[in-house]
Formats: sequence, C-alpha cells, structure tokens
Amino acid sequence: RAAAVLAVTGIATVGLVALVHDRAQPRIDANRRAEQLAQLTAVLGGVPYDNDPLADTLTVRDAELLGTDEPLTVHRVRRGGRTAAVLLNVVAPDGYSAAIRLLVAVGADGRVLGVRVIEHRETPGLGDFIEVRRSDWIRRFDGRSMGDPPAAGWQARKDGGEFDQFTGATVTTRAVVGAVRDALVYFERHRTDLLDEPPAP
Repeated sequence: RAAAVLAVTGIATVGLVALVHDRAQPRIDANRRAEQLAQLTAVLGGVPYDNDPLADTLTVRDAELLGTDEPLTVHRVRRGGRTAAVLLNVVAPDGYSAAIRLLVAVGADGRVLGVRVIEHRETPGLGDFIEVRRSDWIRRFDGRSMGDPPAAGWQARKDGGEFDQFTGATVTTRAVVGAVRDALVYFERHRTDLLDEPPAP
C-alpha cells in the first residue's frame, strides 16, 4: 500500500510540474524574446524600424571574417520595406582568456551603429572594460567605417592604430578591434545579400 501511495504521489507531482511548466512556458518565451529584442535595439543607436528583426534573419558562415566555423545569425532591421541596418553576430577568436562574442550593428551606408559584447571570459577588472556597463570604450566604434579610420588605423594604438587599449589588456583590445574590422569587411563583401536588395543593373 505504501508503494502504491508513493507511486500515485509521484505521478501526481510530475503531472502538476508539467502543468505548471506548460502554463508558464508562453510567459517565459515572451520574456526571453523581449530581452533579445531589447538587446538588438540597444545596439542600433536609435535607428527606427517597423519589422521584427528576430524573425527577419539570415544564417551565414565565414570562418575567416566572422571568427568561427559555426553558423551565425544576421538580423535585418527594416523601415518601410527598406533595410536600414543589419546586426551581425561575430566572434573574436583571439581573446585573452577565450573567444569573445560580439553583436555588431552596421547601417546600410556601411557605418557602425554600435557594438556590444554578448559573451566573454576576459579577466574581471582588467579585460572586462569591453562591457558597456564597465566603460564607454566599446562606443568608440560608433560611426566608424572601412575608410574611417583608414586600414592602418584599425589596430590598437600600441600597434600604430587609432584605438586606445587599457593597460594590461592589449590582447583584448586587439581581438575586439580586429573582429569589428572583419565584420565591416564581411558586410562590404556581402552587402547585396545582407541588405536583401536587387543587384545593381
């Protein structure tokens, strides 16, 4: 009898947990979606849009310029049917502690709208200056493009470029600057596909 009671109690408990999970899942999904959308919007620098960038996506691969062999998602941001910007998920594989994952927003004119760090394992108090909540260093890419600065300027200042590095964190600086530069190169090479525009006559 005790075993039967235990079994019935176990089944009832599992059923109750499943019911609560099913009831809560839509809210969990909605919250997760709202967080993802807020993350994308924050890096756009105020660019208005009227589409759903979480649904309007491409999957791309380019180990050389995007930093990984894995497929990465590109989000399109549109207004009035025209693409205003794309958001590239890119990887800086040469971070100090591990790869650094970034979200790079590029306007249709090829200028950086914003960059945010999605994931990193850089040393706390040293390499974490790349987080926007720790410093405004990551905002130094805003408004930049392939020609601004010229090619030689897309390096850490220590290497003759235009981007300051934090003391003791040159490796982190090099990794992020290189990843943003490569993201812009990727954009220029694949502009038509990324913007989803018809080819020029």
